[in-house]
Parts: sequence; C-alpha cells; structure tokens
Amino acid sequence: MRPIPHVFTRKTWLLSACLAMLITQACKKINDTTADSPLAPQSAVQKPSDSTPKSLILFIGDGMGLSTITAGRIFDGQSKGLSGEGHSLSFEGFGNVALIKTYNFDAQVPDSAGTATAMMSGYKARIGTINVPPDNLLAGCGDRPAPPTLAKRASAKGLSVGLVSTARITHATPAAVFSHAPSRNWEADKDIKGIAAESGCRSIAAQLVDPATAVNLALGGGHKEFTDAQKQVWREGGGDHIYIESGADFGALNAQDGQDILGLFTPSHMSYEADRKKTDEPSLAEMTRFAIENLSARGTGYVLMVEAGRIDHAHHGGNAYRALRDVQALNEAVATAIDMTGGDTTLLVTADHSHVFTIAGYPKRGNPILGLVTPPQSLEQLLNDQEGDGPVLAKDDKPYTTLGYHNGSGPQRNDDSPALTDNAVQAPDFRQQVAVPLGSETHSGEDVALYAQGPGAERVRGVMDQDEIAAVIDAALGLR
Repeated sequence: MRPIPHVFTRKTWLLSACLAMLITQACKKINDTTADSPLAPQSAVQKPSDSTPKSLILFIGDGMGLSTITAGRIFDGQSKGLSGEGHSLSFEGFGNVALIKTYNFDAQVPDSAGTATAMMSGYKARIGTINVPPDNLLAGCGDRPAPPTLAKRASAKGLSVGLVSTARITHATPAAVFSHAPSRNWEADKDIKGIAAESGCRSIAAQLVDPATAVNLALGGGHKEFTDAQKQVWREGGGDHIYIESGADFGALNAQDGQDILGLFTPSHMSYEADRKKTDEPSLAEMTRFAIENLSARGTGYVLMVEAGRIDHAHHGGNAYRALRDVQALNEAVATAIDMTGGDTTLLVTADHSHVFTIAGYPKRGNPILGLVTPPQSLEQLLNDQEGDGPVLAKDDKPYTTLGYHNGSGPQRNDDSPALTDNAVQAPDFRQQVAVPLGSETHSGEDVALYAQGPGAERVRGVMDQDEIAAVIDAALGLR
C-alpha cells in the first residue's frame, strides 16, 4: 500500500477540525432554541385493555391534515416565544397514533359529509351524503330504514350525547352525529324541494330538534337554518330544554344543572378564532368545558363530538393565518378535555380530510412559519460568524413564502406580481399564492392522523380506513 501523503493528512485533519467546530456550533444553537420548548408528555403505546370507558370525546379538526398539524405546531410554539419546530400540540403526546385513509365511496379526494359518515357510522358513503348507504340514497327519508346514527347508538346504550362546532350545527360534520341526509345541503326546511319533499326527507335542522334524535347538547353556529317553530320544538322537547343565541345567555348558564341545551351563537358559522369577539361568542375551549361539565353532571356517561370547523374554511379561502389560529383553538379545547377527564374517558383527535396546503423551500430553523423562505447559514458564514443571507429568490428574482396552496382563489404568481415582503406575508389577511386558479381551494386526498388516549385506544394503530374509527368508538363503548 502506498503511504498517505503528508499534505493529504494535513488537509483531512483541517477538514475534520472545521467540521467538528461546525457541529459544536450547530448543536449549541439547536440546544439554545429548544431549551424553552418542552415537548408534550409522551405516553407509552397503550396495552390492550378490557376496560370500558364511561365516556368518549371525538375531536375533529376539519381539514387538519398533516401539513396543517406541522404548521400549526410551529405557529403555536412561535406565537408563545418558543421553538416552533421542537414544540408539541396537546394531543401529540397521546400514545396511540394511526394514519387514516380518507377516500369516499365514490371519490378519491373526499368531502366532509362522506368522511364524517365513515367516522361516526362505520361505512364509506358517497361524496356529499350524510349517513346514507351508497346503495340506498333515500335511506332515512319517510319510512325508509337507515343504519342508526352515533347519537341513536349511544342513546340506546344509556349515554348522553353532545356536539360542539364552530361551524353551523347543521353543517356536514356535526350533522353526521345525528341525521340522515341524501344531500348535505338540505340543512333547512327551505332546502327540501322536489324529490326530497316527495320522498319525505326532513331537513337536518328538523331532525336535530326532534326528541327522537337523541341529542342532549348542541353548541355552535347557524340559527338562521332553524325556523321559529323548530326552536320552540326544542324548548318543548321534554325535560328542561333551553335554547339560547347569545354569549351573555351562555355565560349565565350553570353547566352542572345538566339541562338539554341548544346554543346557536351566530346566524351562520361562528367567527374565526382570530376575529372572535369574546363577549359575543364563546371559544371552542369554553364550549368544550361547558359540554364536559353538562354531560358529566348527568351521571350517565356520554359521547361528545367537538369540531374545529373553520380550519377548513380558512384553507378554502387561502388564508393560512386564520387556519392556524383555529388549529390553536382546537389545541386549547383538547388541552381542556385532558385536564377535565381521567382514565374513564377515551379521547380521539383526528381530521376528516386534508388540504392542498404545503410547507416548502428549505427555510432555516426558527424562520417565521408565515414568513418568506430564508435559508440557514452556509458553512462559510458559520465558520466566519457571519449573518445569513436574506430571502431566497425564485427564478423570477422574487422571494416566496414557506406556506402555499396548490390551487385556490388566492393570488396567482406571474411576471407582474409585486415582490413579497415579510411584513405583507405575515399579516392576518394575507392570502398565499396559488399555482392553479380556482374559485375555492380544494381538499386533498392524502391520509390524515388519528391520535388516541384512554380505554380502547390500543385499537388505534397502523394504517386504517376511516370507517374503522366508528368501529373503535363502538367497541370502546360497547355500542354494537
């Protein structure tokens, strides 16, 4: 073997020394940025258990796909002055996690009606239909039989039933708790026309106020979908039924009274968390707290569905800021439930579908998640203790954002587009640029995550079809 030249050995040593110094500096910087960002407590994967939970809470972040969870985690950490990348949301410490396939019976990229049906009723439905089997499209209309809803199955077991949403309470996801609708658009009586009327179909609003529907508590938006007569039907529904429409009336209620309550705080959807007036509308966490107290006071055990419905709406509008603020609202609601419940309550956190929402561009660690892509320091800059470069420029010599949408109604990037600035892109009303112009941004078809904690959580593992979530719920509570 030929001897290694002395000059080569010297260069190798110098390179090794430089790399060692670089690694030391990098590790110090990483330690500096993570010291103030403790991770959520991590639970061990739950062992199989024969115990039956007394209650179960299903949290749904509408449109909260994996990219939204990642961006939401970073956004939440950065907004608290912590390291966003090393941060954790309240439910990320749950010990059981699975990936969920979201396709509808007839659609590769799903909608909320079909996905909510799968989660709560246990079968794949056609896009746009709520709790209607794909081979029986008028099920539940008139005298036509239909598989029992989650509300009916839980009530038959003696459990109380509650639902909370920042969307209209007659919107697809909350409606799937209690109703059958061949069209998700049949929210109000005025929507029942033609074949719907001829077939004896009822609006989602009419079904909710019917005592036979078995909903004890519903809090959200959408009072314009209900007639005065329907509101009165709720008030007269037997027992102590209360109907409210204001934040002040909500604040005056005593959750421990265990009254049946329909609270509709806005004509349509509730406000985005970023725009909510605290005196007019309760937060998702406040409604969750009230629901847990109210349902627990009955002593029956309960099923509660909590939806952060406006994550989805902000994404459809191409506004990442409001979507991420509503992820924060869901995170706070889950944290509230964790604090208020114990080992007799199963908690599930998932999404119905994802969005064409991306995180890209090699930004440096700690870069504002809503900001322009700014790269990490180069090796030369680190070794010479120099500042890093400014924003990365695309082929059009203009900077671009970390967050973006594949399609939607946001601004399309072209030669005439003004150069983006950090101040502009981090403003609450900024809408990210899109590649394909559409009237509204669309859902996407990739898997979403399911996080689980409590009795029965061991059934959440691997890659699952979305209708298996209903099987997890039913098996945990012994519903069928």
